[in-house]
Amino acid sequence: MMDNTATGKKLQAGFLAGIQEGTVGIPYLLLKTYRRLKLSETDVMLLIHVMAFREKERTDFPTLEEIQTRMSAGPEMVIATLQKLIKGGFISIDQEVDATSGIQFERYNFTPLFEKMAECWIEEQKQHVHPSSSLLEESGKNIFTIFENEFGRPLTPMEMETIAGWLDKDHYKEELILMALKEAVFAGKVYFKYIDRILLDWSRNRVTTAKQAREYAQKFRAK
Repeated sequence: MMDNTATGKKLQAGFLAGIQEGTVGIPYLLLKTYRRLKLSETDVMLLIHVMAFREKERTDFPTLEEIQTRMSAGPEMVIATLQKLIKGGFISIDQEVDATSGIQFERYNFTPLFEKMAECWIEEQKQHVHPSSSLLEESGKNIFTIFENEFGRPLTPMEMETIAGWLDKDHYKEELILMALKEAVFAGKVYFKYIDRILLDWSRNRVTTAKQAREYAQKFRAK
């Protein structure tokens, strides 16, 4: 009986240790768009492993052997998959020099992947833009174009993903996001964190439409 208890405690300790390893942040857009990007599950799994190496182990350029030890695919498949991702323009390899030691090193760059995911998402959103919406103007501009016009520059992949998160994850209406953008412009604080704070404040106060947001903003200024 004592042996079983001791074994149970060891298993529990091992399980808890495994949980404490933490989680890895995977872009939700990757899961939504990889099929449209013509990526296989093996392609995505390799990307996730490389992301995990960077996030959890601070390893920006894991070796093929390190990647292979974590995948069920054979070595030839892993090599072929990595070559496909590089040649297909999903990831790139950057060469940099450490400012302190002067040693040259390499790292995987996921910016091309984020750009492709953003393009997929933009194309999807264009199909849902209401042509008569006064907030989107008669020119048919989508929400990303409006943000770029206000910021005076192209949006980064991470900024595009932030807007996508507002729409898909937080379920903010486009008109509400654009009203928050206008409020940020009015306040002279045109940056994403400020816009996110506005949207969060509106959400907490049950502001769900552009009309309600306008009235709420007027009351806020009056105070």
